[in-house]
Amino acid sequence: MGKKNSKNTKGKIVSAAWSLFYEQGYDNTTIDEIVEESGTSKGSFYHYFKGKDAILSSLSYLFDEKYDELRDTMDAGMSSIDKLLKLNHELFMMIENSISIDLLARLYSSQLITNGDKHLLDQNRSYYRMLREIVRDGQAEGELRDDVTSNEIVKAYALFERALLYDWCLCNGDYSLYSYSDGILPMFLEGFKKHKE
Repeated sequence: MGKKNSKNTKGKIVSAAWSLFYEQGYDNTTIDEIVEESGTSKGSFYHYFKGKDAILSSLSYLFDEKYDELRDTMDAGMSSIDKLLKLNHELFMMIENSISIDLLARLYSSQLITNGDKHLLDQNRSYYRMLREIVRDGQAEGELRDDVTSNEIVKAYALFERALLYDWCLCNGDYSLYSYSDGILPMFLEGFKKHKE
C-alpha cells in the first residue's frame, strides 16, 4: 500500500509540475506552486526531487503514466502494428498539446551530457515493457517478422520515435508532431511486417 501511495504522490508532483511548466513556463514556476497544485507537501517534493531542475528528468515518468493509461484502454483485438500506431499517436498528441518544446529540448540535451542513468533508455520503464509485449505477441501471431529479435524491433521503434521528437524540437514545432508521425510511422513499421509467402 505504501509503495502505491508513494507512486501516487510522485505522480501528482510530476503531473502538477509539467502542467504548470506548460501553462506559465519553467522559469516562472516555483516549487511552492508545484506543491500547492499537486496537493502534496514540500517534504514530499524534496523526498523525490533535489530541486526544480530534477523534475526535468521526470518527463519519461509522465510518458510512462500515459502508456499505463493506454494499456488499460487498448483493444485486445487490434493487430500489433495498430497497437504501436495508436500508442505513438496518443503519446505524440499528448506531447504536442501539453509539453513545451523548450522543456523537451532540455530533457534531450540533459540526456546527452549526463554521466548517470539515461532514464529514456531504462529498459524497465513501462514504455519498454509494453513495447516488448506488443512485439512478442505480434511475432507469436505471425504479424511481425521473427528473423529479428523482439528486442531489435523495440530498439528500432524507440529510436525512430526519439528521432521524430528530436527533429520536432530542432524545427521548433513548425509542424504537427502527431500528424507527421501518423504519416511516416506506418511506412517504417512496414519493414517489420511478416509477409505471407
